[in-house]
This record gives sequence, C-alpha cells and structure tokens, in this order.
Amino acid sequence: MLKVKLIAVGKIKEKYLCEACGEYVKRLKGYCKLEICEIPEVSLSREPSPSETQKVLSREGESILKAIKGSDYVIAMCIEGKQLSSEELAQRFSDISLSGKSTVSIVIGSSFGLCGAVKERADMKLSMSKMTFPHMLARVMVLEQTYRAFSILGNSKYHK
Repeated sequence: MLKVKLIAVGKIKEKYLCEACGEYVKRLKGYCKLEICEIPEVSLSREPSPSETQKVLSREGESILKAIKGSDYVIAMCIEGKQLSSEELAQRFSDISLSGKSTVSIVIGSSFGLCGAVKERADMKLSMSKMTFPHMLARVMVLEQTYRAFSILGNSKYHK
C-alpha cells in the first residue's frame, strides 16, 4: 500500500477546514497510509522585504527537507507546476507505485510559497490552478484530489 505524506507549512485554525480535512483523512484510510506532517510557519513582519521573505522561506524549506526521506517521490505544490486532471493524477500515483517507490510526499508551502531548494528536490511540480485560493484551503483540495485519484484507481463511484 502506497504511503502518502502531506507536508504542509502552518496549522489550520478554521474549524470547518479542519473538519473537511478530517473527512478526507478518514476516507483515505482504505486506500493508502496517510501521514500529515505540519511544519511550523516562521513569522514575518507586517510588511516583509523580499530578503526577509526569502530568509523565512529558506528556514521553512530546511524543515520541509528534513521531513522528506531520500527515497520519497516528492510533489511540490507550486504555481509554476504542471496542471493535471484527476485522472492524470490517479495515473501518476499508479505509476509511482509501480516504479517501486513506497512513499509520495506532497509539499504545500506557506502563503509565500516554497523555497528553491524544495522545488529542486521535487520529482514533480504540481499546480492546482491558475486561480488564487486561500492558502489553508489548499490542504483540503490536495486531500480531496488525492482521495479522488485513489477512488479512480479503485473504480469507486465517487469520481463521475
């Protein structure tokens, strides 16, 4: 069974988003081993300079890279990544599993994104959309799409 490790910067504070994440975590138990790894968000000043933002992204990146094992297949969620359909994501999970990898680490950075080192470590860069979404909603969306991908592979009626 494939292990999926969701590595995300920050904690979800909104109850409704926690509940949505909890629902997909529960649903995914039948399809994969799921681990959620929350990386502490490094605080910034109210009006951060570009150099301050880069320093913070680097510090968060160091923590993210520590959570990734050398053998993990890493998917970095970033705006410049490739956009896939749900069926294509399902096929990617299948291909990863067949390639002998046992863990897929999906990385969601802070609202400022991910540092270059994390993107360089990634085996794949994935974008949800060209649209902008609230940062904490990304975790729900990634969990839902992961569930959808596994349900496609399992021929479930969830994906229509």
